[in-house]
Amino acid sequence: MTAEFIPFALPDTGPEEIEAVAKVIRSGWVTTGPRTKEFEAAFAGYLGGGVQALAVNSATAGLHLALESLGIGPGDEVITSTLTFTATAEVVRYLGADPVFVDVDPMTLNMDVAAVRAAITPRTKAIMPVHYAGLACDMTALLALARAAGIRVVEDAAHALPSTSDGVLVGQLDSDVTVFSFYANKTMTTGEGGMVVTRHQELADRMRVMRLHGINRDAFDRFQSKKPAWYYEVVAPGFKYNMTDIAAAMGLVQLGRLNDFLVRRQVLAARYYEALGGLPLVLPAAGGPARQHAWHLYVIRLAAPRMANGLTRDTLIQGLADAGIGTSVHYVPLNRQPYWRDRYGLTPEGFPVADAAYETMVSLPLYTAMTDAQQERIIAALTALLNG
Repeated sequence: MTAEFIPFALPDTGPEEIEAVAKVIRSGWVTTGPRTKEFEAAFAGYLGGGVQALAVNSATAGLHLALESLGIGPGDEVITSTLTFTATAEVVRYLGADPVFVDVDPMTLNMDVAAVRAAITPRTKAIMPVHYAGLACDMTALLALARAAGIRVVEDAAHALPSTSDGVLVGQLDSDVTVFSFYANKTMTTGEGGMVVTRHQELADRMRVMRLHGINRDAFDRFQSKKPAWYYEVVAPGFKYNMTDIAAAMGLVQLGRLNDFLVRRQVLAARYYEALGGLPLVLPAAGGPARQHAWHLYVIRLAAPRMANGLTRDTLIQGLADAGIGTSVHYVPLNRQPYWRDRYGLTPEGFPVADAAYETMVSLPLYTAMTDAQQERIIAALTALLNG
């Protein structure tokens, strides 16, 4: 009998999420409305620190809104990591600006601060750190660098809920905007969706207007008013980036479970560390008391591109697949992706750390619905392949 397939990721949802969504559907109001407002308030309350939270239909949308609110446009440069999903960079191009890619730290795989410093030019208007896998970048150094240079900071925190930097939750730091993701495989999910966080009123006001067609009034306010309230004004050429109440209802339940999710992810990560410590692998940086890891991903690296037994990253992935185990790779560095490579003349030699990491990295399954028995299967299969 073939063993049950263990997916790379699986959302942890149940009766509470189903009932919350069903309640919204039964209410007759399914788009942006009371649940979305409640979710925004609950999320801002979870982070604390007086932040404002704006729900959006994806983290990509949130990053676009953030950069637009800062006035990023043609001729400007935004520094970010090469080891990220393309969304981080594509939003820069939406605005006609240019992403400038930098290499990463060999241990954390977060953007290298020295590389950021070297990449700053008179055209640099923003730095966009990516908190890779759920471990925060060195935000103390990056924020100091940005402040000294008069550069804005937008955090791509798609992996980083709830991560900390120097004991402070990501989302409370002294950056201009922070953007979280609630995609299906993230540390909490709304299916699709994201949250934009800022404590700058003028940025929040701009993003609220641009989130829904540049209209200066919420649809919920117009359509729920007891008095005629049909009039609105279009004050900017905005976007269609609002979150639905269906998604927000799910998000409220997931937010209430987030701390339990974190504990389970920490347990699973600790079990991986204990079981894999003696194998020829580079294990992920673990963080610490002041640098809480959200454990969105658990990324291992082979000790060499080709092991003594002939095993490579690709044959390891295939071997695990043959054993009924799903994996992934995070990420093909953007300097290798055709659009970015060709447009900016990027080469592997320009990003030696990220490129070497890519050749050996595998993301193992790490999700809260995974059982101990499933994790033991993953560990056993991985051990057999490495020792084979």
